[in-house]
Amino acid sequence: MDRKVRVRFAPSPTGPLHIGGVRTALYNYLFAKRNNGDFILRIEDTDQTRYVEGAEKYILNSLEWCGIKCDEGVEAGGEFGPYRQSERKEMYRQYVEQLVDNDCAYYAFDTPEELDEMRQKLKSAKVPSPQYNAVTRSSMKNSLTLSEDKVKELLDKNTPYVVRIKVPRKEEIKIKDIIRGWVVFHSSQVDDKVLFKSDGMPTYHLANVVDDHLMEISHVIRGEEWLPSTPVHVLLYKYLGWEGEMPEFAHLPLILKPDGNGKLSKRDGDKLGFPVFPLEWINPENKERSSGFKDDGYFPQSFLNMLVLLGWHPSDDKELFTLDELISEFSLERVTKSGAKFDPDKAKWFNQQYLKSYDDKELAKMVQPALQDKGIANDEEFISNVCGLVKERMSFINDFWEHASYFFEKPKSYDEKVVRKKWKENIPEVVVELKSVFLNLQSFKADEIEQAFKHFVESKGLPIGALMPVLRLLVSGVGFGPPLFEMAELLGKEEVIARIETGINELEPVG
Repeated sequence: MDRKVRVRFAPSPTGPLHIGGVRTALYNYLFAKRNNGDFILRIEDTDQTRYVEGAEKYILNSLEWCGIKCDEGVEAGGEFGPYRQSERKEMYRQYVEQLVDNDCAYYAFDTPEELDEMRQKLKSAKVPSPQYNAVTRSSMKNSLTLSEDKVKELLDKNTPYVVRIKVPRKEEIKIKDIIRGWVVFHSSQVDDKVLFKSDGMPTYHLANVVDDHLMEISHVIRGEEWLPSTPVHVLLYKYLGWEGEMPEFAHLPLILKPDGNGKLSKRDGDKLGFPVFPLEWINPENKERSSGFKDDGYFPQSFLNMLVLLGWHPSDDKELFTLDELISEFSLERVTKSGAKFDPDKAKWFNQQYLKSYDDKELAKMVQPALQDKGIANDEEFISNVCGLVKERMSFINDFWEHASYFFEKPKSYDEKVVRKKWKENIPEVVVELKSVFLNLQSFKADEIEQAFKHFVESKGLPIGALMPVLRLLVSGVGFGPPLFEMAELLGKEEVIARIETGINELEPVG
């Protein structure tokens, strides 16, 4: 019988959510919605020593900004709660006891010093990866080597202990991964992971398996860094008698640095000047600020669109998707095994495409707060028209003033390169004549301005390239920008004439 699709995103509140975590959440969400399933947010806070104040709220705020909505979770609630592992503490012990009673797990009383001594001995013996496993456990202090009476005595004295899974010594553990196909591990390479600590808290390994089973999770979609731990999880399903209800696994590829050498980190973002977190994060301990995509001006839709293509390929070459289109198109079979390089320039390109898709009036509302801060009155129609002219050059809303300032104030300086190249000895008197042509225009519409300009240039025997950059320079102060004659129409005849006159007076001819 087919199971209902139920997936979970289960981050730990140990710091800000990396974009790799957001991508994991996104893939889980898309897979659930594509298959009429449920998307669950579970907070895995079993390791209280690594808990960071504000991290859980940051995770929730990040998903909200992205538009990834939970069907169940820490805030949404649901019949399978509670959804914080720390609040589920009491339900894990029975499963630990079941594992110990069935000789699938054991108590280990080794001190940190004894564990360190064991590892040092193995290193001295040239063992590449020292582990507490089927071989080494026979010489350690645990319930497999101690008598029942001694174990009882130690437990009665509240001696610190952990419960470890008893991994078989010689066994192949096979995992069918949706993305990677069959993956085979030999149990000799798998250590006896800690499942439970004497403080009553489970580790991730036990808690995630128990919770996934109790929450009826059908598919576990997570980062490839969890693939080496999966044999332990498979064994736990077997030991607990849940082998027939084990979820399907899909391990996602890493998001790599722009050069492809290694996993993308915060340090890479700091070094190369781009964010790796969805929202700004302020470290509660040292107050260090890390930028976020939202605060750098990215739209949530463009952020998700960029992110989904880091490891997943659609059925064609299409790059721009709405969330609904992604839901209908997404499949885990199209997720790659190899890592995906993060390209900061491509991320900006995605944002630019979304920005250009907005209606000019919508953009006008977005840029209005920044204009108000500069004391510029709200002329919605004028600002909308300006947005229509400059949005092709913008990647972010924050770019508006850089590309549009001259629509709201006269040039404060003039591009020196254009001045040196174009403001020649005879040009000022030619511009004076052009000003007269503009003054005599009955209608100051873009096409009429252009027609008059071209007719004038021809009559003077000049190439268009001799005068057009000059006119742009006088009107805007810069040597590039939106279509010149549309810009002139928007500014109006009076303003254009005034700027021409100012430029003639302020600029000295070159050569």
